[in-house]
Amino acid sequence: MGLEHKMEKGYKGLVLVYTGTGKGKTTASLGVALRASGQGLHTIILQFIKTSCNYGELKSIQCLDNVEIYPLGLGFIENHGSMKEHAIKAREAWEKAKETVYSDKYEIVILDEINMAIQYGFVSVEEVIELLNNRPRRLHVILTGRFAPPEIIGMADTVTEMCEIKHHYRQGVGARKGIEF
Repeated sequence: MGLEHKMEKGYKGLVLVYTGTGKGKTTASLGVALRASGQGLHTIILQFIKTSCNYGELKSIQCLDNVEIYPLGLGFIENHGSMKEHAIKAREAWEKAKETVYSDKYEIVILDEINMAIQYGFVSVEEVIELLNNRPRRLHVILTGRFAPPEIIGMADTVTEMCEIKHHYRQGVGARKGIEF
């Protein structure tokens, strides 16, 4: 059952990419989810690497009726689990992503850190392109994470690269509640 809303003739959902080495990729996609919520659009966020830790967005999104979030990973690759365990979780997240996109229940699907899943070889760029090409026409899809592949960048409607100029981590200042998590 598709969502009922009016669209102009020829309406086509967008593919947006937030990539780069700078801070703010996930935050930008969460901003879109917040904006979309205010417009009554249904959004789902599938987090490929993140786990259900103490992230502020997990608590905040519970207050929104039309936004769902699912942390499906083990956490930072370098700190949690083996590569095999990360690969298994990423493949499970990928199956959830395909099911979600083809369900036609949402207006926006955010694949948070999918670019990292591609970078590590957990999901192929060809699989992602196939999903994007075969998604419901009206569906917006946002892909986040460093190292967006050129093929994804080439097919996207909007690409934003976050570029680190200065970061407090470089001065030895750790993660701050409400800023990083």
